Amino acid sequence: MTGKVYKSTGSWYVVKTEDHATWNARLRGTFKLDGITSTNPLAVGDDVEIEPENNDENTALITEIHSRKNYINRQSPSHRLQHHIVAANIDQSLLVVTLKEPRTSQGFIDRWLATCEAYHVPAILLFNKSDLYRKKEEERYAAWKKMYEHIGYRLIRMSVHTGEGLDEVRGLLAGKISLLSGHSGVGKSSFLNALFPGLRLKTQGVSGWSGKGIHTTTFAEMFDLPPDGGDPGRIIDTPGMREFGLVDISRQELSGYFPEMRALAGQCQFNNCLHLEEPGCKVKQAVIDGQIDPERYESYVSILGSIEENNY
Repeated sequence: MTGKVYKSTGSWYVVKTEDHATWNARLRGTFKLDGITSTNPLAVGDDVEIEPENNDENTALITEIHSRKNYINRQSPSHRLQHHIVAANIDQSLLVVTLKEPRTSQGFIDRWLATCEAYHVPAILLFNKSDLYRKKEEERYAAWKKMYEHIGYRLIRMSVHTGEGLDEVRGLLAGKISLLSGHSGVGKSSFLNALFPGLRLKTQGVSGWSGKGIHTTTFAEMFDLPPDGGDPGRIIDTPGMREFGLVDISRQELSGYFPEMRALAGQCQFNNCLHLEEPGCKVKQAVIDGQIDPERYESYVSILGSIEENNY
């Protein structure tokens, strides 16, 4: 039977088959994992073949993993030189960003966007907690909106408390598998509960002493969205991330995952230009001319340095 992984808890997986039956499944003992270098051989969103076990407990063995059309990965939190697959076979990623309580850094956003570019996953930025904005946050939001929309990304301003932007986001989900990510405490679970009250996900606030989010989602999990005529879509909720480390992206490749730099590919004097101090660099000139936002360029340089430091 063909099914899709809805939840991974380590050695056991929740798999839903095409007839909507749910199975608790595990990898067959003799399963070949050749070529799988991630810390998790299976991820939420993977399509698999299963065989029921000979018992009455609705358990099954996973006998085959289908090829992935795409995936999002990150540096493993526990193994610095390995990667962890966040989710597979997704149509779009929604990154929840907050400007306070907690504050999402631009570096985190740009690392996420670069990874989405690398794996051909359309990315949308959801700016949550807009009800908390004061002058400082309004100015930062306006600056980031101008910067990111200029290079082709969609931003949606929203608030779970006031309902701002929720209908717009709901309209993006129909018929698609969407990955929902962000720092701990940005309001992912509250957002999902506001859109779809039937999910009843656990929520928790921000730690008072640290100002950082508190984890409420332990494992990535996919949810079928309530039917509303046609295909309602599915959404994958992920554990909150403190950091997002890039993997499998070389220093030479990085600028290709910044759309504004990719547009200038091949125009620099040197083919291997890293857009730092090389003469005849069109990217550096575009920054000087105001065609590339200096903050994005600074973010690129910072990420480039982290790749060099970790020898990826």
